[in-house]
Amino acid sequence: MKIRVSLLASLLFIAALLAAFYSSSEAADSQTSFENSFSIMWSEDHFKTSEDGQTWYLSLDKETGCGFQTKQRFRFGWFSMKLKLVGGDSAGVVTAYYNGAGPERDELDFEFLGNRTGQPYLIQTNVYKNGVGGREMRHMLWFDPTEEFHSYSILWNNHQIVFFVDRVPIRVYKKNGEKNDFFPNEKPMYLFSSIWNADEWATRGGLEKTDWKRAPFVSSYKDFSVEGCQWEDPYPACVSTTTKNWWDQYGAWHLSDSQKMDYAWVQRNLVIYDYCQDYERYPKLPGECSLSPWD
Repeated sequence: MKIRVSLLASLLFIAALLAAFYSSSEAADSQTSFENSFSIMWSEDHFKTSEDGQTWYLSLDKETGCGFQTKQRFRFGWFSMKLKLVGGDSAGVVTAYYNGAGPERDELDFEFLGNRTGQPYLIQTNVYKNGVGGREMRHMLWFDPTEEFHSYSILWNNHQIVFFVDRVPIRVYKKNGEKNDFFPNEKPMYLFSSIWNADEWATRGGLEKTDWKRAPFVSSYKDFSVEGCQWEDPYPACVSTTTKNWWDQYGAWHLSDSQKMDYAWVQRNLVIYDYCQDYERYPKLPGECSLSPWD
């Protein structure tokens, strides 16, 4: 009996060790170091990382900003990053985080528009197809994005594009199932982020200029994650079999009931500008404006 108890205890101990090993391995795999996933686009001296390599910092001064991009391209998937934005007086400063492809660019944009101290950040989203944008929406946020890290995510499949903030859908952009000139679904995209000066338009239409005495302006990043179809020339198999992945299964083609409730709250309370409501700019609204985000 003692032998059996001793054997059982040994087996349990080994199982616990294995569980701890695999748990730590999975945790390590879930963390993406900058070097593994990204390349600096410009101004490497304006880029820094934390000692463990898991938090990344981009800075802007009067000379230049900084930017990075993924080493791989993707067509469809879930893309997420945690950001902490420039604090204090950030008027004129734009932090951009977006999926993009060129040279006739397709883009799915998050742009964070700085403001004077005490005034809220605005978040602008935009969609480009073959170099044509002009599809801006602007939202307020329900928190101060300079105090802590928050997640900003994009779900992109062949049915819809959804912009999320902390898993709350703030914008839904639909495809109508027909060939069109507004839904980017053909080009694989890199993921980019950058910080730059845009005081000619970013804050109150350019009335508020960047206060360079407060430079450098620093935005922070961590916890990048992607679940998507990684592009391989000439054509990756996963593009034609994406329904095997959660981000392109039927449930990801539409908002869930709980997401619709969150989205309705955002629409009621946080929308500052919607190009689909701007009849002065677009006397005839773009075709995609007729597509319901609720379907």
